[in-house]
Amino acid sequence: MNPPIPISPFRLCSLLRLQNDPKLALQLFQNPNPDPKPFRYTHLSYDLIITKLGRAKMFHEMEQILSQLRQETRFSPKEIILCNVISFYGRARLPDRAIQTFESIPEFRCQRSVKSLNSLLNALLNCKEFDKFDEILAGIGKFASPDVCTYNILIKAFCENGSLGDARNVFDEMLRKRVCPNVVTFTTLISELCANSRLDEAFRLKDDMVRVFNVKPNAFVYASLMKGLCGVNELSLAFELKEEMVKNKIRLDSGIYSTLIAALFKVERKDEVFVILKEMTENGCKPDTVTYNSMISGFCNDKNFEAAYGVLEEMVEKGCKPDVISYNVIINALCKEGKWREAYDLFEDMPRRGCSPDLRAYRIIFDGLCEGMQFNEAAFVLDEMLFKGYPPMSAGKAKFVEGLCQEGSLELLCKVLISLVKGHIVDGDTWSLAVSKVCKKEELSNGSELVDNLLKDFETLPIR
Repeated sequence: MNPPIPISPFRLCSLLRLQNDPKLALQLFQNPNPDPKPFRYTHLSYDLIITKLGRAKMFHEMEQILSQLRQETRFSPKEIILCNVISFYGRARLPDRAIQTFESIPEFRCQRSVKSLNSLLNALLNCKEFDKFDEILAGIGKFASPDVCTYNILIKAFCENGSLGDARNVFDEMLRKRVCPNVVTFTTLISELCANSRLDEAFRLKDDMVRVFNVKPNAFVYASLMKGLCGVNELSLAFELKEEMVKNKIRLDSGIYSTLIAALFKVERKDEVFVILKEMTENGCKPDTVTYNSMISGFCNDKNFEAAYGVLEEMVEKGCKPDVISYNVIINALCKEGKWREAYDLFEDMPRRGCSPDLRAYRIIFDGLCEGMQFNEAAFVLDEMLFKGYPPMSAGKAKFVEGLCQEGSLELLCKVLISLVKGHIVDGDTWSLAVSKVCKKEELSNGSELVDNLLKDFETLPIR
């Protein structure tokens, strides 16, 4: 039998590209040939395996490959490989690892530039590590000058940290240093101005964007402005912006239409919603989950639950699967209207409809059932929540215990307290509430009976 043809460095890259399993890709990389002769890895093969391991969050294995790469003598790695590593750590919320990688770049015989700096700043932004920015920027002059991407990251960081004034200062610094802002710069600032109801400033910045900097607003800029206008019920101006988008040949997406639909419901101009939906279809924009959820929310606010259910059915018919928000909006509205049984039935029906309840769904139905004094159903939901690791809100938990005490349902109260202890979410306030309420009942002059019942079950349970 002829010996197998050895895998060449070029062939290894092809095989790595085709291998979707990162563990198998790693085995292939580490043992490409049975021949003990050292394999001549290429820059591309390192890039491919590091990318696969980083995306799979196999960081220990990725660091092993980086150590091997550090020892390479035939070539120096390009900065982009290490930029990607920094980004992987940022997405995984590992800021210290990202900083360590940035600082180790010279060990790879590679020069740091503004690209790796921006990768690190963006990683810290993803991790919300705003306090580390000053330390990183302090030594920037040694190897890089900030570019527009650097300033955009800083502006976004200040905006996310609630420091709009500092974001504007960064923008002013850009101009002083003759770094021309781009559409991302303006999108971030305008969005934050609108979110803070500073619409006059947002519109002035939009005008400067075009007139002074010759940067055309994109759909995100218009969406932020329209959302801000709709938030203060300035629908006529919002519709004028929509027409401006059409005039400037900027495609209207479902987000724009959804914002207008929600605003029309808010000001009770429901008839115009169907005009918007017709326009969407004519413009080739298919309603998506966000669009339908805006309609569901609008109908629920009007207490028109039949119409809300109708939207759910229409979504299924048109191949747009309702998401957990679709159901949560209806369940929450039903609970507020005292329709607890109907809300509970819809909650129970969610898995059959292909949508698993999330933490928000469980909390909504649990609080609603407690409010409606549907304690048996609430106890069942609580058990499911604790099994899935979904803790109830403190207010809902207190209302449940208080309601059980007022009902005098000692057996169910004991079961609930046992469940809370097992889930490690019982506290002193819950105990005090339970004992004080029970002691006030005529049939139980002190808390000893409650304590005796509980101690039988709690002997082996650790209370935290």
